[in-house]
Amino acid sequence: MKKSVLITLFLILILISNISLASYATVTMTVVEEPVCTIEIGENSSFEKRLVEKNLNNKEVTLQLQVTNEETSLQPTGEVMLVIDNSQSMEDIVEGTTTREDLVIESANTLVNTILEGNDNLKVGVVSFSTNADVSKEGTIEDANLVSDLSTDPQALVSAISNIQYTGPRTDLQSGLSLATQYFTEEDNNKYIIVLTDGIPNVALDYDGIYFSDDVINKTKAELQSLGTAGYNVITMLTGISDPDSTPGTRDDDKTYGDIIEEVFGTEENPTVGKFYYIQDNEIEQTITNDIYNDLLPIEQVLTDIVITDYFPQEIIDNFEFAYVSEPNIGTISADVDTESNSITWTISELQPGETATVQYTLSLKENFDSDIVGPILDTNEKVDISYTDFNGETVEDTSDVTPKLKLTEPPVKLPAAGTPIMIALFVIVVGSLIYSFARFNILDKIMKH
Repeated sequence: MKKSVLITLFLILILISNISLASYATVTMTVVEEPVCTIEIGENSSFEKRLVEKNLNNKEVTLQLQVTNEETSLQPTGEVMLVIDNSQSMEDIVEGTTTREDLVIESANTLVNTILEGNDNLKVGVVSFSTNADVSKEGTIEDANLVSDLSTDPQALVSAISNIQYTGPRTDLQSGLSLATQYFTEEDNNKYIIVLTDGIPNVALDYDGIYFSDDVINKTKAELQSLGTAGYNVITMLTGISDPDSTPGTRDDDKTYGDIIEEVFGTEENPTVGKFYYIQDNEIEQTITNDIYNDLLPIEQVLTDIVITDYFPQEIIDNFEFAYVSEPNIGTISADVDTESNSITWTISELQPGETATVQYTLSLKENFDSDIVGPILDTNEKVDISYTDFNGETVEDTSDVTPKLKLTEPPVKLPAAGTPIMIALFVIVVGSLIYSFARFNILDKIMKH
């Protein structure tokens, strides 16, 4: 009796399980929502998380995390005075028929065209310096000349720079610096002085009459220092020094040209003021058109210390396999999902303007998934937290719970229609088993009573 009842119950359970339990082979996965999770960064940059690929036959989706720094490089603003050496030594041949003057003028013109292109917020002026051809005026402000007042017209400036005459016998840098400051406006803006020279100062304003003297050294250095104190951004390029270890014949000690250079300008690592480039002639173009140009640009709009933490719901952790498509192109990311926080963390130390960092991963349904997730809508992610250091050095934090959503469905089992042989046979087996068990139970019960 009991055995028959158990058999009957077993048949009924098989029938029910075939009707109600979901299986990996028959379950269907769909994407019911595909919103893009977006977190704004600055004015133009952003973080995005989106679903990028669906392989629903394999019950798998691919999600992408992406950070883009779309800030444009800012243009230099304010006023620039080019202070260009026009001493006779600038006409020295440095390669083939090319003179030092050719290299400096061509590079200076390139710089002017580059920084003024499409830029209405910058003006450039030009002063030349050496010493006056009239020896009686040597050591005066007339050792320098205004080549061009501040202008936004690159063609006019290029023409003026190209027509500088290189006739001065000596080098009075102090006169050039002093004259340049007279042509800046009183506007509260960036003010740059760019010195392009091939000579060590041997004359200064009201100097003691001895070339390369300590008086010249001290006055020139003091002029440079005063510019820094006054808030000018000074950039100096010195080239053309063929023998820095030799000694000027006008001095009565063993101080070399190299010693004088360091006393006046300092070193590249520790300049007297601003930036100092001590270079060879073959580095002129690179220094003026690249290094000095970059010095004029504002601080780059670099995003730093970016940390992105992507959290997953527990049902995703329990029922889906996680795998990276590839390593992130920038930064480092957790090798696996942290089982304590159900998250992965992506760290990017720096993201330059124009750069995009990307990483992708897949979520694949496990074969032994919990049938309880069939039917409800599933969030692929719980939330995303992001922190970073912005262009002003401030730490910014943000979060979003926007996420693509999935749904698993099990097609209803199509039972045989009523009246079909299978349905009839199944009904006869179940009902017959129940009748047999009931009848046998009654017979046994009567026997027991007698």
